[in-house]
Amino acid sequence: MTVADTDTAAPIASIAIVGGGTAGWMAAAALARSLGPRPPAITLIESEALGTIGVGEATIPPIREMNRLLGLAEEEFVRATGATFKLGIAFENWRAVGHRYFHPFGRLGAAIGPLPFHLYWQALVAVRPDAAGTLTAYSLPAMAAAAGTFQQPSDDPRNTLSMMSHAYHFDAGLYARLLRHRAEADGVARLEGRIVSVVRHERDHPAGPMVRSVTLADGRSVAADLFIDCSGFAGLLIGADPGNAYQDWRHWLPCDSALAMPTERTADPLPYTRAIAEQAGWQWRIPLQHRVGNGHVFASDFVERDTAERVLRDSVAGTPLAEARLLRFTPGRRAQAWRGNVVAIGLAAGFLEPLESTSIHLVQSAVTRLLALFPDQGFAPADIAYFNRATAAEYERIRDFLILHYHATERRDSAFWDHVREQAIPDTLAERIDLYRSRGRFFPEPFDLFLEPSWIAVLHGQGITPAQPDPLALAAADRLAEVLPRMRAAIARAVATMPGHAAFLARHIAAPRPPDQR
Repeated sequence: MTVADTDTAAPIASIAIVGGGTAGWMAAAALARSLGPRPPAITLIESEALGTIGVGEATIPPIREMNRLLGLAEEEFVRATGATFKLGIAFENWRAVGHRYFHPFGRLGAAIGPLPFHLYWQALVAVRPDAAGTLTAYSLPAMAAAAGTFQQPSDDPRNTLSMMSHAYHFDAGLYARLLRHRAEADGVARLEGRIVSVVRHERDHPAGPMVRSVTLADGRSVAADLFIDCSGFAGLLIGADPGNAYQDWRHWLPCDSALAMPTERTADPLPYTRAIAEQAGWQWRIPLQHRVGNGHVFASDFVERDTAERVLRDSVAGTPLAEARLLRFTPGRRAQAWRGNVVAIGLAAGFLEPLESTSIHLVQSAVTRLLALFPDQGFAPADIAYFNRATAAEYERIRDFLILHYHATERRDSAFWDHVREQAIPDTLAERIDLYRSRGRFFPEPFDLFLEPSWIAVLHGQGITPAQPDPLALAAADRLAEVLPRMRAAIARAVATMPGHAAFLARHIAAPRPPDQR
């Protein structure tokens, strides 16, 4: 009798995770920690010979929630992964060559009335620009980033430091190692081996094809009730299903290649990521404690690999620690991330370029969603349909946010920028831009990862401005001219009390450098 042949909703007794790296070991650690005192038997299969992608070194604030779930104290995490703190992303040359803006974490301003803060600021800009100041002056993380300072947030909402929010830059390989240690301590078994074939049940389940076992190159067979595909772009399990097409989004996001090259540190680490637009893509600069992560994301239809590598090499500050490594990808997602008893997590489910540091978060989000919808052996189709609907919506919301960075530009200096500026955009993005252009309004949608402060920062930074201020906000202009300067002053005072980012690391949680970097 197969799982598909029975109506018995027996508990999941065994889980096989195919692939390691951050995706596989995060899934393993979270499942082992969260599935009760007697969790299913969890086996992770990976091959050291295949390696991992390992370029995702910048994150967004929800990573702190995952670390808390796994019982990782911030100090332990930072020491183990060579991490630095991240307060947001500096976008250079995106709106125009020489222009710079900052996408900070955390909220903008403080509550003034029933409207979002940015509407009040825009109203004051319209009538009293001398009193309004810049938008970033109302973001504590943005002002701290500009000053090169850092302080952990306060839990007291009356304290200005409660406006702080942060993520990290870290070594993804070291993070995977830390997650593996946690997972194995909680009972996860690791199996070294390369999968060569997939054995399916004779009959499919209403929720999709069912995998019985996988066979390794040495002949071993691993059976499980639930399979989690963390095999990267290969999608060894999810990709073998001919009824589950991959949706290619290159017509919206033409960048399809990246070169990654670490370099020595030459200065104190900045508390933010740099995203530097180039002629046919952009570069990242990610400061760690022991090195700097550098990369060039580019569109192969608009620039050759050798030229892209020369741009990268000519712009980095430190001595390269390795050769530039090329990664080819197709932006998009699987039509369904969960089919039958196979759940794809990470690159096996889809990929969006790392412009807003979402790769590791999408792993975390998928793991969290799987825990919320954890199945029994009945594999309820309604639950799986919701997982897929939510996953699709999350990818599409992030996709639209990324397209915004390219589409809203004044650059006319290359064929690439002409293409992304003039291309048709998804209706969902066009509607958001139109609404904002009207009166500066923005409303969140279900499964939005990036909320109002993030969208406002990028819309404003890319040069999109409302035609008119919000009328309710405009009516409060006189009071705003008194309140907003005091708000800016409070933020400035808080920044002045913070230690420098490098000093904070050295004083509190500095990690020893790896032996090969001392």
